Amino acid sequence: LTLILATTNAFGEPLSSYAPFIEDETGCFCIFVSELAGHTANLARNALVSILFIEDEASSSQLFARKRVTYSGTPAEVQRGTTEFEYLIDQMAKKHGQIVEVLRNLEDFHLFRISPQQGIYVRGFGEAFRIGGEALREIDHLREKGHRSEPSPSI
Repeated sequence: LTLILATTNAFGEPLSSYAPFIEDETGCFCIFVSELAGHTANLARNALVSILFIEDEASSSQLFARKRVTYSGTPAEVQRGTTEFEYLIDQMAKKHGQIVEVLRNLEDFHLFRISPQQGIYVRGFGEAFRIGGEALREIDHLREKGHRSEPSPSI
């Protein structure tokens, strides 16, 4: 599973891209990306990012209603040389393998933590939910005014 990013450059031009990720203990998504990719400068420059997780087409019974969750969030770079950086890179290596060990020493790679602020979870036709509140634990059906108890989407 990869994280699909939507960022904008200094001119407001959109860019969609993707990155392997890990989810940390706080529910933030961490990505390790190169300066050669346009999204890296966009993440460093802008205070907002949109991320998307979407069901694989091969396992979807209806392409128009693929399960998906979209979050808007704020990116923050995790500085090299910190205990936090080393811990998160170690977690990435556990999940994504030996390539992370190669990339961790390349100075053009930057580690970003994306803190989700709110989201939309689509479970199918007519089944769209707003995700918000403290720790993103409030789930409201988009067609209803009141709170509806729904399971939080798992990534």
